[in-house]
Amino acid sequence: MTPNRFDVITFDCYGTLVDWERGIADAFASEASRKGTTFDGPAIVSAYHRIEPEVQAGTYRSYREILAEAAHRVASAFSWDLEPDHDGFLADSLPDWPPFPDTSDALRRLAEAGFRLGILSNVDGDLLAGTLRRLPDVFDADLIVTAQAVGSYKPAPGHFEEARRRIGARRWMHAAQSDFHDIRPAGELGIPAAWVNRTRAARPSDRPSPMLEVPTLAALADALVSTDPAA
Repeated sequence: MTPNRFDVITFDCYGTLVDWERGIADAFASEASRKGTTFDGPAIVSAYHRIEPEVQAGTYRSYREILAEAAHRVASAFSWDLEPDHDGFLADSLPDWPPFPDTSDALRRLAEAGFRLGILSNVDGDLLAGTLRRLPDVFDADLIVTAQAVGSYKPAPGHFEEARRRIGARRWMHAAQSDFHDIRPAGELGIPAAWVNRTRAARPSDRPSPMLEVPTLAALADALVSTDPAA
């Protein structure tokens, strides 16, 4: 039996299910090592946070192209000349980006409780397929929406509109870590949202609060899965 009033939960993937900050930092560190240099991981991640949305805001390109352009811009910000024939290192590393430690168990608990699970992600389908091999096989294929499928990147509404079309009348919650990419646009579209606030970020005071705020995916499962057999 599905607890409370939701039938479907969709997730952002990178940052919510998968530790993309660690993945990006490790990929840059590996590439820097190849060049005989080092980078400050938190500074790289901070620059990437700023630069990737700028690249995604332009004309739609594949996520592989977005990653390559963002890598060039980040490298340039640190006075590193990234050779064109090595700008695919982020895309090549993406399937190895690790899930958060609580992700697999939380997903299994939610699936076993009767929720149908999906993903709304700013990636190409083949890149996401690599990540899915590291996650439990609990997702409904029809509820996986990529940027490649809709031709745009969140926070644009394409993912949410396509998910709404596929979900239909079923009761739906979207869960994500990024306020910018997910929580804010979901709220603007009237979609109930759970903010998985892994970074303990402060909520902007000028925007409505999400339906639910939790620090981890495990806490989201705790909130949504009833432990009372009579419930």
